[in-house]
Amino acid sequence: MSKVTIYDVARVADVSLATVSRVLNNPEKVKPKTRERVLAAISELGYRPNAIARGLASRRSTNVGLIVPTCSRASVSEMIDGVADIADKYRYSVFLNVTHSENDIASNIWQNMIASQVDGVLMMADNLSEEESDRLLNDNVPTVLLSIKDTDGRVPAVLIDYEQAAYEATKKLIENGNKDVAFLTSSSYFEMNDIKEKGYRRAISEAGLEPRILALYGKFENSARDFKHFFETEKAPQAALAVRDSIAVMFMNAAIEHGISVPSELEIIGFQNTKYALMSRPQLSTINIPTYDIGAVAMRLLTKLMKEEDIEDTQIHLPHSFVWRETTKK
Repeated sequence: MSKVTIYDVARVADVSLATVSRVLNNPEKVKPKTRERVLAAISELGYRPNAIARGLASRRSTNVGLIVPTCSRASVSEMIDGVADIADKYRYSVFLNVTHSENDIASNIWQNMIASQVDGVLMMADNLSEEESDRLLNDNVPTVLLSIKDTDGRVPAVLIDYEQAAYEATKKLIENGNKDVAFLTSSSYFEMNDIKEKGYRRAISEAGLEPRILALYGKFENSARDFKHFFETEKAPQAALAVRDSIAVMFMNAAIEHGISVPSELEIIGFQNTKYALMSRPQLSTINIPTYDIGAVAMRLLTKLMKEEDIEDTQIHLPHSFVWRETTKK
């Protein structure tokens, strides 16, 4: 006979995993009828919480779950550093989970994290549907989004104004006299890329210019080949804004290999101000996203939510800035 789990209890009682967790550890916070239903399911199934679950009510430490889509991006690692530094000050334990999935919330990782009875969750995702937002709210575990927000702004979040940043960068390229400004993005669906594209299109429209969207197809590892093919078959733009520094550098390398001078013939601006911007030659002009601060501020916000403190605004937009280097004209 298979071991009865907290999932089985939640299913039989027709409640969320978070509700089962509260009945086990803070029963006074659960409505009597719901509590009785959960206890009846526990008795019926013969569920026995493990030692970790039994000790949760008296534990001194606070456990925070951190969900990210990947650790390979420079921006993600910087954000994790911000989370870790603040968590260390509060003596929190942080459990890192990498989804490796485009459907982040639908994966078992979210359910497993709730079942492990964390006190709060920090989550970075490439996209977030309304259904997934509902799931975050229904499980009733304090949650803060990093660098993304849900459509209605119901889930607390810390990010920058990506649309405005892209708008300002595109406008700068246009003010430099460029009439053919491209937007370098990914064919994979990343919600923030769509928002950045809105800012790009707004600036292009105001200037009376035609948008030019160049999307990478397939894996990032193939982008060098894709850009090489582009410069062999298409007319090079006068300027380009990329959704990530890594894409900007790859595009610039391909352009230089085809005899195009940067920035006199092609100006390029990246997004995020990661290590790639400094390692490139020439060094990349870029939009500076305070990724470390996003992680740190999100951790502080989550702390307030876990302590049930009053919060004036749960949608926190940090300021962005520009770092002008050698890929744009002075």
